[in-house]
Amino acid sequence: MIALLTGKIALKAPDYIILDVNGVGYRVQIPFSTYYALPAEGSAISLQIYTSVKEDAINLYGFRTQQEKELFQLLIGVSGVGPKLANAILSNSEPGELAESLLRGDLVRLSSIPGIGKKTAERLILELKEKVKKLGMAQGTAHEAAPVAARQEIKDDVLSALINLGYKEAVVQKALNELRLAEDATVESVLKQALKVLMK
Repeated sequence: MIALLTGKIALKAPDYIILDVNGVGYRVQIPFSTYYALPAEGSAISLQIYTSVKEDAINLYGFRTQQEKELFQLLIGVSGVGPKLANAILSNSEPGELAESLLRGDLVRLSSIPGIGKKTAERLILELKEKVKKLGMAQGTAHEAAPVAARQEIKDDVLSALINLGYKEAVVQKALNELRLAEDATVESVLKQALKVLMK
């Protein structure tokens, strides 16, 4: 089972990267929290890996920190939460924010994440509150800025990433139309803005 990959970023998207490890390209699913922290394409990185094996597929999930991976593993340990949903949960909240929501028992915040209803949110709080305390996750992390891309390309990337998380295209388009993109807008900044609008 793959637990760690070190290589160069061949391609970077908000929800996955292609990691070139000695000439072999691995497609690794990532949450937005990992995407925000990634360096530019061509850079060398190491990712903590969780390998999901199913009858018809093997999927790799990558994380910049061991703590992030541990939180992911806690999430998939909850009944009804698979790797895809756990990845979506981490994409909708910074690890520190998610930990705080669980500790506070914030049902409204948790159930506003696509794919999570009230019952699943209650289960997450019940099963993970004490476990998250042990992780001692601090609120907030610093992110590196990504290179500036064309505005339409940024919107397209954000649209694609949010649809993959389970949001409806029309809802995402409406949220994006509400945003005023700054000249120095990045995929990261627009993604954060769009999520704030969607979580209202």
